[in-house]
Amino acid sequence: MGAMGKKGKKEKGRGAEKTAAKMERKVSKRSRKEEEDLEALIAHFQTLDATRTQIVETPCPPPSPRLHASLSAHPEKDELILFGGEYFNGQKTFVYNELYVYNIKKDTWTKVEIPNPPPRRCAHQAVVVPQGGGQLWVFGGEFASPDGEQFYHYKDLWVLHLATKTWEQVRSTGGPSGRSGHRMVAWKKQLILFGGFHESTRDYIYYNDVYAFNLDTFSWSRLSPSGAGPTPRSGCQMSVTPQGGIVIYGGYSKQRVKKDVDRGTQHSDMYLLQPEDGKEGSWRWTRINPAGAKPTPRSGFSVAVTPNHQTLLFGGVCDEEEEESLEGDFLNDLHFYDATRNRWFTGQLKGPKSEKRKRRRGKKAEPEGPDRQEHEGTSAQEPLEVVREVVTEDGTVITIKQMFATPGPAGKPQSNEEDSPDEVGGPVVEPSPRSNAMLAVKHGRLYLYGGMFEAGDRQITLSDLYCLDLQKMQEWTALVEMDPGTQEWLEESDSEEDSNEGEGTEDEDSGESDKEAGGECGACAHQGQQETHGPAAPEPRALHQTSTSGVTSLPKP
Repeated sequence: MGAMGKKGKKEKGRGAEKTAAKMERKVSKRSRKEEEDLEALIAHFQTLDATRTQIVETPCPPPSPRLHASLSAHPEKDELILFGGEYFNGQKTFVYNELYVYNIKKDTWTKVEIPNPPPRRCAHQAVVVPQGGGQLWVFGGEFASPDGEQFYHYKDLWVLHLATKTWEQVRSTGGPSGRSGHRMVAWKKQLILFGGFHESTRDYIYYNDVYAFNLDTFSWSRLSPSGAGPTPRSGCQMSVTPQGGIVIYGGYSKQRVKKDVDRGTQHSDMYLLQPEDGKEGSWRWTRINPAGAKPTPRSGFSVAVTPNHQTLLFGGVCDEEEEESLEGDFLNDLHFYDATRNRWFTGQLKGPKSEKRKRRRGKKAEPEGPDRQEHEGTSAQEPLEVVREVVTEDGTVITIKQMFATPGPAGKPQSNEEDSPDEVGGPVVEPSPRSNAMLAVKHGRLYLYGGMFEAGDRQITLSDLYCLDLQKMQEWTALVEMDPGTQEWLEESDSEEDSNEGEGTEDEDSGESDKEAGGECGACAHQGQQETHGPAAPEPRALHQTSTSGVTSLPKP
């Protein structure tokens, strides 16, 4: 690296930039036509949204399943804010712009309808800042056509003023191009945005550019950090370190190998982006190699920051890519990155208080992240010994010892005891293995909403909600449970002959599920977890078999 010197490196970089710019022009020409088609549909939805003239707050059941939404903790109140997302039922894609608020203390959901919201989107980024009584900033994301074949990528910036419950679009030039799968964090009085991708029917492009939005002046600037930074990618970890740097880990990108053949890459490299000393607005990239038990390569993982400023990483999917088939092992493990020590740790739960659990490496687990045992991955497969003391009515103490198979790194199901949670030492409560879960941290507790996994040819979109106390690190609590077996799934092959009937079904339904699924028109109401209707929805037969990829076997409804 040294021998090349700065000049060589600069020029090499410039060549790559030129190629990217050329590619960008080619992509944008083709996709512009496609995006124009979708603009009409987006405009149609916006006219429906424009009929709202006042704020309406409606208590409601937990939201229907949705993926690639954003979950954010309110900076002042004990609330979580769920915005946007998409749902795919096997035939049709629904995109949302609804806002739901979960009240942590009361364990209740409210749908909050606010005039002139951002257009429907998913795979956007939402960042909360404390300014002005709390603000939720939303950038970008995508809208998909109902057939899921065409995509519109947004490059708009919105702010939800939490104190007054008003949406405002902030128009400022010089921001990032339209994209989704990017990452955005609040850094001092700025929003810093990295990466993402833009996809059209025929082409796609991944980004590794960095932008800053100044929250005082409401202006964008593109940063040009020195040093070699990450290659283009989407869905990476981006978090602020206690030292004021920004760390980027992993992510996903794909490249065209030959005509119609793409190769995906699950990145597992890590970089630090930090401001250069004393120079306003100048930054530099440094590649870092942390010690400790690194997460196994994966994509679709979820990220949050703990109260002691560690980065937490949950789950995801490890794709075994064969030329044609894409099989995934879904995960539900926890990892912590401690930037101060530049080290990864595996998150180990201690289990409920009443039990004494012995682990092979008997070191006592500490509440703070970095001092948890550094399991290097192997111990995850060791059986867990659970010892319980049960006091009978006459005061006799019976000691019950049980061995549990803990889920292996690939998140294989634990056992089939799912239906008998009352047994002593029944199954451990935890989110099932999944990718793209939505995370938020409030008062030292981690909240996890939804995500997805695949069972055979089906994509199951989850809508459950779990909570984990990050100080105690004992066990997950289920706040909203979901039986994936109840989820409607329409086979693609049926879509031709049934599409007309299907449309009808949705229209009849739209009035009813308006409240839940948020469709102001038939196209946006889906039956979520309700009964499916008519011949358009075949019996969910595949649900009760173990999926082909051996990922999970679903509990019987």
